[in-house]
Amino acid sequence: MAISKEHIRYAIHFAFHLKKNTAEATEMICAAYGENAVSHVTCKRWYKNFRQRNFSLEDEPRAGRPQKFDTDELQALLDVNSAQTEEELAKQLGVTRQAISVRLHAMGKVQKQGRWVPHKLSEDNKNRRCDTALALLSKFWKKDFLHKIITGDEKWIVYDNPKRRKSWVDPGQPSTWIPKPNIHAKKVLLCIWWDCKGVLYYELLQPDETITADRYKQQLTNLSDVLEEKRPCTGQGSRKVLLLHDNARPHVVKATQNHIFSLGWELVPHAAYSPDMAPSDYHLFRSLQHHLADRHFERLEEIRQCIDDFNASKPVSFYREGIRQLPKRWQKVIDANGDYYDD
Repeated sequence: MAISKEHIRYAIHFAFHLKKNTAEATEMICAAYGENAVSHVTCKRWYKNFRQRNFSLEDEPRAGRPQKFDTDELQALLDVNSAQTEEELAKQLGVTRQAISVRLHAMGKVQKQGRWVPHKLSEDNKNRRCDTALALLSKFWKKDFLHKIITGDEKWIVYDNPKRRKSWVDPGQPSTWIPKPNIHAKKVLLCIWWDCKGVLYYELLQPDETITADRYKQQLTNLSDVLEEKRPCTGQGSRKVLLLHDNARPHVVKATQNHIFSLGWELVPHAAYSPDMAPSDYHLFRSLQHHLADRHFERLEEIRQCIDDFNASKPVSFYREGIRQLPKRWQKVIDANGDYYDD
């Protein structure tokens, strides 16, 4: 009869409990099953396990000979959580990390750094974002109204704006250190409004100022006055204005809503936690932050001059492009079922 390796292991285990040494165990097993049934080295290896109170007779996983697994099994784990590490995936499939790495490469997978998002969206948030995008797309296709949109937002401008730089170093040598700006650093709040032709109006608040409903109403009145000068009405009736701003408290209180109505303006719906549908966030402020990089200010007037230079440096096409991205972004929100999407 054929002697399996399981028979030999049970025999070694039996000899160990008979208190035979490895040489005696080898001789006894070979006498029973044949002279080449087991080697002395094999007996020594199993005796070492038994002395460590490890009496398992199963093979331990060996590097270089991973168990087989289906690509579908790996994909199923990634579908549940794509942020799992190779070690976590390997443990669940009972294979080596190297086997997972090779298979992921063969599947064309690449690893990307997780993105920071402004808010962990609830199902209600997602539904509201989706509904808003659907409503806006429906309105957009019915009539051209993008050129009527005036959008505004606020942004903190810090006095010290260090720029991260790449440096050439020898292998193993660290790169240069650049301190991250302190969130409590000296800064000023920029309030700005613009349309598809350019910046209409902006203010830099004083250090002791905050945005309240009354302050915001005054800003909108100032914007209305500037609008008459920069975008004079042609033809009959008042100029149609579609105001797009976020849901900050001063923007949405009843007093502000009534003031916007008294100006004859219409509000463009905007879902909460949606900077990806706010042109200032995804377009204007990104470019402005790049313009501010590596600049250090001593006085408020220096910041004002910098913003004036930025506004003047941008062609009309820059502002037009920022507004014209809106329909594409609304569609992306719909395609993502209201969730954030890769930008």
